[in-house]
Amino acid sequence: MAKQPRPLPRPTKAPAESSSARSGRKHGPETAQPAGSAGAPGPQRRSTYFEAVALYERGVEALQRHDYRQASAILESVLRQYPEEKELHERVRLYLNVCQRQATPRVPDPQTIDERLYAATLAINGGQYDQAIAHLRLVRDEDPDNDHAIYMLAVAHAQRDEHAEALAHLERAIALNPENRALARNDPDLEPLHDDESFRATIEAPSMPRSSVRRPLKTRTAR
Repeated sequence: MAKQPRPLPRPTKAPAESSSARSGRKHGPETAQPAGSAGAPGPQRRSTYFEAVALYERGVEALQRHDYRQASAILESVLRQYPEEKELHERVRLYLNVCQRQATPRVPDPQTIDERLYAATLAINGGQYDQAIAHLRLVRDEDPDNDHAIYMLAVAHAQRDEHAEALAHLERAIALNPENRALARNDPDLEPLHDDESFRATIEAPSMPRSSVRRPLKTRTAR
């Protein structure tokens, strides 16, 4: 049976300078020495080559100032205005990639319980269980009786084959909200626990009347 993604609860700074940008900070283009300089005469350059290099250097300077929009515009003009300068294009595209990465806004870190539950759901769907656990632990620290977060911790640990941790969280989630027992019986994300006797004992225990524990956010649906 193909694994279905967990349903999402609901939808939710400039990044640090990359090593690629730092590497371009002190290095300009490698321009050829004009003919007549010391050593063997170099190849004859088109006059447009030096114009392209000058424009390229302006783009790199804008990148060093962290003006990624201007740097992109200048570097793109090198490709557009000097299509014949192929040997320069590789370096231009390298710095264009740096500009694109730096100019892309980063999703802010989740701050509220709802945002962290949403981020944890995305992380589980993407197989990033360490990241999901980090978000869910923050929710648990802020709201120790949030059975939804604790149930998702059971899922994340089960997917990492950490059975003891998964079972402990599952038992706690069921104690807080007995409805989680029925959910666990049919949840494919808990399949790694199916051969564990403790898991079978947990889900086969008779259902108890639900206590008055609040359930502030119900974001999971049957799959």
